[in-house]
Amino acid sequence: MNENINKIHDASMKILNRTGVRFHHPEILKLLNKNGIKIEGETAFFTEDQILNWVGKAPDHFKVYARNPKYDFIVGDTKGIKHIEFAPGYGAPNILERSGVSRRAVLKDYIEFTKLVHQSDQFKVNGGILVEPCDLNPQTNYAAMLYHIITLSDKFIFGMEGRKSQVDMTMEMIKMVFGSQEELINKPRIMTIVNTLSPLSLDATALDTILSYASHGQPVIITPAASAGFTGPISLAGLIALGNAETLSGIAVTQMIRPGTPVVYGCQSTAGDMRTGAFVVGNPEHALCITLAAELARYYHLPCRGGGAPSDAKQISVQSGYESMLILLSSVKANINYIIHAAGVADSFNAMSIDKFIIDLELIDIVKRIHRGVQVDDETLALEVIEKIGIGGEYMTSAHTAKLCRQAVWSPKIGLKGPKEVDDQQAVILEKVKRQKETMLADYQQPQISASLQKALTDYLLAKGVEKKHL
Repeated sequence: MNENINKIHDASMKILNRTGVRFHHPEILKLLNKNGIKIEGETAFFTEDQILNWVGKAPDHFKVYARNPKYDFIVGDTKGIKHIEFAPGYGAPNILERSGVSRRAVLKDYIEFTKLVHQSDQFKVNGGILVEPCDLNPQTNYAAMLYHIITLSDKFIFGMEGRKSQVDMTMEMIKMVFGSQEELINKPRIMTIVNTLSPLSLDATALDTILSYASHGQPVIITPAASAGFTGPISLAGLIALGNAETLSGIAVTQMIRPGTPVVYGCQSTAGDMRTGAFVVGNPEHALCITLAAELARYYHLPCRGGGAPSDAKQISVQSGYESMLILLSSVKANINYIIHAAGVADSFNAMSIDKFIIDLELIDIVKRIHRGVQVDDETLALEVIEKIGIGGEYMTSAHTAKLCRQAVWSPKIGLKGPKEVDDQQAVILEKVKRQKETMLADYQQPQISASLQKALTDYLLAKGVEKKHL
């Protein structure tokens, strides 16, 4: 095992044992105490044996199930295969327009992104907080968003972190669609992110979410997002050790609630900008944190989550391109199993951009091609073709080229290639982006859902106070 990973593990064990983790939740504190964890006030102190025992109860991989079985997928590594799945942006309150102007997101934006995600073959998952609509009631907004995910898409459902009332509504709706708690445990139908509160805390919202999801056997992604120099040490080794302690303590709690609950080891930690105090994501430190987190996850035999294609850029630009590719390619190179924020994220997670979403789909296609690598066999080595054409010949008219040309070489949908001159390349690319978005929305067809189920969901939400105009 990598010596550096062993050192980070040892440091995390010392943090958990000496400093501890604060849990802002009486029920969770009682659960920890019941299982022999030392408690002082709201702070829990773990021994290494305790942490490894509980974390060891989580599966090293698991399968999740969509309403449409063609979107089922595995999270984690199996028999030497490092499965990689992508999910769109999550959590942004704003929409970034092409002009560079940012505005608050509304439900109409959420619905449009839901349809675009459904149309893209880069994703088997849909939902979560694609954007956070400001025109919804904060008490019922997650339930309203979930309604549109269920009715507008049949991909696997990405859920949302929330207080007890919010996650209770989530589970009630999911059971209306997929059946009892036991059926959900047998076939996980919804997965969500739970963010730790760095440094070394889990708040009531995170723990309410963990309680509900784990008791129903639904997967939880435990993710710290510490900022070096602000909510974690300025040195990356210390930052990762701190985040590792937070993640492991959260995973241990999921297993105390229900042993065997599927969990994902998450990390979205990065370096802060020491000049402005901003949380930034398009930097080398973010890429390095992703790489170390993937190694730590495999050290504990857990699936991993991290990265995406985020950028700190305030508009579509050279910066948004190179930062997004840096983080996305680093994520795939690290074999991150579940890559969230893979399309659309701008302005340091503060905004979603439809233009960037479409461009990021092309980035995902590029990194998938790189990840597949080079196939080496008798046909691809092409020795007979080389011998036949010989020295000084050409391959353009060969049967071998004609047979493989559409699959051997990657071709862009958005980017420009070849010698053709254009006056304004950026304008041409953005026009292609616009046309692709319009085509995807025009081709969208709502998946079938029974009238009785849709009525049951509508009646439930109306009874909970969701306005009819939002359904």
